[in-house]
Amino acid sequence: MNKKEKRQGFVFTKHTPTPQSPFDRLFEIFQELITHTSGDFDEAIDWLKQLDEEYGLTSEAYTIEDFIEDLKKKGYIREEIRPDGTGKGDGKGGTTLTEKLERSLRKRALEQIFGKLKRSGSGNHKTKYVGRGDEHAGEYRGYQFGDRLEQISMTESLKNAQINHGIGSFTLSENDLVVEETTYKAQMSTVLMIDISHSMILYGEDRITPAKKVAMALSELITTRYPKDTLDILVFGNDAWPIKIKDLPYLQVGPYHTNTVAGMQLAMDMLRRKRNTNKQIFMITDGKPSCIQLPDGQYYKNSNGLDPYIVNKCYAMAAQARKLHIPITTFMIASDPYLQQFVDNFTAANQGKAFYTGLKGLGEMIFTDYETNRRKRLR
Repeated sequence: MNKKEKRQGFVFTKHTPTPQSPFDRLFEIFQELITHTSGDFDEAIDWLKQLDEEYGLTSEAYTIEDFIEDLKKKGYIREEIRPDGTGKGDGKGGTTLTEKLERSLRKRALEQIFGKLKRSGSGNHKTKYVGRGDEHAGEYRGYQFGDRLEQISMTESLKNAQINHGIGSFTLSENDLVVEETTYKAQMSTVLMIDISHSMILYGEDRITPAKKVAMALSELITTRYPKDTLDILVFGNDAWPIKIKDLPYLQVGPYHTNTVAGMQLAMDMLRRKRNTNKQIFMITDGKPSCIQLPDGQYYKNSNGLDPYIVNKCYAMAAQARKLHIPITTFMIASDPYLQQFVDNFTAANQGKAFYTGLKGLGEMIFTDYETNRRKRLR
């Protein structure tokens, strides 16, 4: 029998995990692999087979082939027929991911990143929507000093008082009060810039996969919890171009330099078309700007140190964004000391923010900053 404890009217029950089915256990690993392989189904299955050989993930009763068949039956993959008639059922490939799997990858990324934030403890104002809002979120917590009276849920508070003190001698104390979280109807437009220069996979470190996960999770959060907000995503290497949310699992690093100016120009063009008052840019990068397009269409590239011509163009773009009231938050996922001065100057020109971080905690930092900016700018 589970041990139960009553506290402030809530019942806490010891959690007993539900055993995973063979499909669910493999599907969890498969989603991670398909993200790492940029949507290459065959490569992901090859990795899964290697893991199976090493760790015994399957059994005679449920094999990798059974798992693939279930992926088809459940609508996560489909086999495309090529123009020459080959592909379907011939073992030569032609397997593509469906929209259902793409949505599942975004949801999983959101749970991995945002779920960790929500479990960080009650009263964490960096991850909670505390304050007067427009819409009820359906989430409750204990009253804290500074909460507004209109946030208090009288129904839940009275229920606590009855349980804690009894009905005969009714008492309502501060410890009985329960607050319902609220969200805002106001809008925020965000552009997320992702560096896909070659250095994002150099030095034995995969930096592009965490960046993809952050983008998938952020897009899932905005579309489900803040449907009135907008999120545009762009990638930048030698050039910059927008990508759609459904393209994220397939994003790959190219043999590119880092044209930060092109990324900034495209981001500001995107935000100029938004009617929202609140706008911001998030930039994930691991390297110095090393490329810029000249007026004649040619590219000027210099990977040796910080080129004054290139970095000054970056500072000018940061200052231009400031004039348009568009703050830039830079997440520098490399630790090279000589790049810090560039990022400091870039941030000062925009009066934005900069975080110097590795890959660990990148998602949590971006989510915390998104929520903080949204709450701060919309009040």
